[in-house]
Amino acid sequence: MSHRVAASLLVALLLLLGAAPTASAAPSQTGCQVDRPAPPVDDSEAPRPGAAAPAALPVPSTPVGGAQMGTCGTVVPRGAPAPPEVGVQSYVVADLDTGAVLAARVPHARLRPASLLKTLTGLLVARQLPLDQVLTGTQDDANQEGTRVGMGPGGQYTVRQLLDAMLMASGNDTAHALAVRLTGSVPATVDLMNRTAAEIGAHDTRAATPSGLDGPGQSSSAYDLASIFRLGMREAPFAQAVGTRQIQFPGFAGKPPIVVDNDNKIFRYPGALGGKTGFTDDARHTYIGAQDRGGRRLVVVLMHGEQHPVPMVEQGLALLDYGYALPRDASVGRLTEQAPDAGSAVETTASPVSASDAPDSPATGDTGWGAWLAIGLVVVLGLVVLGARLRRRS
Repeated sequence: MSHRVAASLLVALLLLLGAAPTASAAPSQTGCQVDRPAPPVDDSEAPRPGAAAPAALPVPSTPVGGAQMGTCGTVVPRGAPAPPEVGVQSYVVADLDTGAVLAARVPHARLRPASLLKTLTGLLVARQLPLDQVLTGTQDDANQEGTRVGMGPGGQYTVRQLLDAMLMASGNDTAHALAVRLTGSVPATVDLMNRTAAEIGAHDTRAATPSGLDGPGQSSSAYDLASIFRLGMREAPFAQAVGTRQIQFPGFAGKPPIVVDNDNKIFRYPGALGGKTGFTDDARHTYIGAQDRGGRRLVVVLMHGEQHPVPMVEQGLALLDYGYALPRDASVGRLTEQAPDAGSAVETTASPVSASDAPDSPATGDTGWGAWLAIGLVVVLGLVVLGARLRRRS
């Protein structure tokens, strides 16, 4: 082959490198209107008198977990069928062991977590408090709004019992008691929750309460909550709590023990590992469910949904079915477990499977063929040059 052919190949290569398609820039999250939750329907998030409402959390310049995590629609692995239709605003299906995100809808949408935020509180409790430590119930515990397990002043409770009841039955009384024990005060524990979220790269998450009751500036995302739940499942006390179906919870003031049941309906189905449920008027229904099928452990997180016409657990199971039908190496992103280095706002996925959006999502393009073709042309060019050198020597 002549040097002119080699030169032509080189020009073609340079043109290809200059014009080869790359992944489309991920839609900005503010463009998706997901940089903060929608306005509240009540006064639950009103700042205290004299205090200003918190500004929205900064949006990373590139989506945490990979470029596909910035989608404004639904994203699935390239070549995969469309996922089942579900009636939630945002979701993530992910592998608990590898951290691979298998499918997602607006995964970084900042929404109200409701009691799913208790998974962050539970993660801290599992890491920091001795399970056999005994706490004495207070009137403040008993006075918490919303769902309560039944703590009372003077009651004696172990951390283990409180953690179980908080994650099984979403007790706001138990969340309050554990928050006070963690740091000495609820505000200090909220600060700890927010530092922890930042440390693991959960940049959509800002706690205002340890229980998930709505408060000023509070938000999270399906992506963050899947990441937090995955970290929690590495802690034996946390995994045991979400997977426990029933406990005897101590009474107080001479009252008998209370039977506390896990309120997650996923235990009706084989392989259930547990999860978390949540609801407030502003958050609507939120849900985490995890299963183990043949040694493959997946989790689904649903945000801002309704129980009708299809219950949240069944919507979650439909998405889990979809995830289990995908190859084990399928991926559109990766859950976070540590904040990226300063100056970088994204953890890249190591999966060999490219991602593409489902029909209802913005196109992001196939990101791999241009690079591979360029590499092939480099190899061809190298062979041409080598052949020319060998002919000169012969």
